[in-house]
Amino acid sequence: MFLNHKIPPPIVTLIFIGLIYWSTNYAAADTFPFQDFISLAILLIGLGFMFFGVREFKKLQTTVNPLNPEAATSLATAGVFSVTRNPMYLGMCFILLATSIFSGAWLGLPLIFIFMAYITLFQILPEERAMKDLFGEKFEVYKASVRMWI
Repeated sequence: MFLNHKIPPPIVTLIFIGLIYWSTNYAAADTFPFQDFISLAILLIGLGFMFFGVREFKKLQTTVNPLNPEAATSLATAGVFSVTRNPMYLGMCFILLATSIFSGAWLGLPLIFIFMAYITLFQILPEERAMKDLFGEKFEVYKASVRMWI
């Protein structure tokens, strides 16, 4: 497909953060007690997923570059990858959720699902095709035992 691996996921995340903030122009932002604390906690969870995913890739000495999954040399299945097949993308979703809560942008919540659909279609599915080509049955077994998101 045309958009497969064309836009780096961090850039897509930044675009969606901008959309979340932009959405506050069209719907009243909401505030509630501990909003800042809750959004910070969710942000840290998201950053944690991303950090531990990257750390596992580095430990396996495989590529972290989401634009070139064919360069992978190892299949990550341990650590955070035993909970989700896509910890970095899940972390990005947590960052978007934290942004929505922090800004009180409830229109940001549907944007998270649009982000997930985009990342699934144009990033995850092409990556998984590459993983199947590279690792065959080992990837199929892993895919059957660990969820795509959570």
